[in-house]
Amino acid sequence: MDGRKQSADRNETTPTLRVNPDDVCQLIQLARDFHAQDSVVVEDEPDSLTDDLVFNALEQHGEDPIVGEFRNIIADLDRGQQVQLVTLLWVGRGDYDLVEWSDAAAEADAQWTEYTADYLLAHPLLADHLNEGLEMLGHHCE
Repeated sequence: MDGRKQSADRNETTPTLRVNPDDVCQLIQLARDFHAQDSVVVEDEPDSLTDDLVFNALEQHGEDPIVGEFRNIIADLDRGQQVQLVTLLWVGRGDYDLVEWSDAAAEADAQWTEYTADYLLAHPLLADHLNEGLEMLGHHCE
């Protein structure tokens, strides 16, 4: 009975991911593939979704098919799902704790732009941070 209570308590406090975890896993793999390329050098991570570093970091990679596929997946998500991906990044890298999910999501929503895909890819450790965030929510990539 105690096990059920703990499980119920965890479900009440664990945010619900509205993005399909399989899509997140695909984005993780694309991010790994992109950042593994020798030609990809990201000097600094952007501080916000509106930071000019977002544009500068990917400017020379606009024709990269990995970037195109990554952008297409993000474009197929609604704004709320894109906000959740940014929140997952921030929670996964430790900017926010899991219990601060709604605060992180509110901040991500306030900063949202149509360049969410580029913002995400401008983070060299994106794959690791998304994976960490997913695992905190109880999801795992194979």
